Amino acid sequence: MRWVNLHLNRSQRILLGALPIALLVLVYLVMAAQRHADNPMDKILPLPGAMVRAMSALMFQADQLTGQMVFWVDTLASLQRLGLGLGIATLTALIVGLVLGVLPPVRATFGPLVTGIAVIPPIALLPILFIALGLGETAKVALIVIGIAPVMVRDIAAHVAALPTEQIIKAQTLGASSWQIMIRVALPQAMPRLLQTVRLALGPAWVFLISAEAIAADVGLGYRIFLVRRYLAMDVIIPYVAWIALLAILMDVALTQTSKRAFPWAHGASH
Repeated sequence: MRWVNLHLNRSQRILLGALPIALLVLVYLVMAAQRHADNPMDKILPLPGAMVRAMSALMFQADQLTGQMVFWVDTLASLQRLGLGLGIATLTALIVGLVLGVLPPVRATFGPLVTGIAVIPPIALLPILFIALGLGETAKVALIVIGIAPVMVRDIAAHVAALPTEQIIKAQTLGASSWQIMIRVALPQAMPRLLQTVRLALGPAWVFLISAEAIAADVGLGYRIFLVRRYLAMDVIIPYVAWIALLAILMDVALTQTSKRAFPWAHGASH
């Protein structure tokens, strides 16, 4: 039996996927125990108990200055910025990508511009955004949009442009206009690709969000991580990073399930 022919069921996939994570946790626990055996005051690799105590204070005890639960306020602020940035970028990618993909003259005119914007490092634009838009929420959301929208537009446009020519010809034979071809032929086939593109953009979107919050914010997951790093508070930083990873995984799973339910034909389902 060759490995290429092995097909695993859901339980087997979950078990195998959990093994590397369990191994990393085990390695961390061993290293942390060794460091604390040599230095009980070590802050670099905190033990689970220290992380639980630190996070309990942030999650369940109100801050003395603001009266708010810091952890949940940080999470809500970051998710609002991320959601707004992803929403604007997704809508932009869908509209512009469809237009570029369906209409060759528009693609020839604006395609190079989109490509040029896509290859600019978004972090390099951060000072410009803060100068032009200020230090408020607009600049943070704009960084996410500028960081992921051009790449998403290029992906959707390329996918739409690669649709079989026969489909376009048949639609025109039936009297469809360019607008109808865009809506009735290209849009349905672009939607599964759009969800896949959003999934791939989640990682960069989180990077841009954390970068913006680290530089100019007074609340947020990225802000908190960079605030406590000056105190070497790894008992807060590590759980915050793990929480960000968990949120990203949940978003990815939600997008995957949405795509499978809404567009089963795009995943090889018969109906």
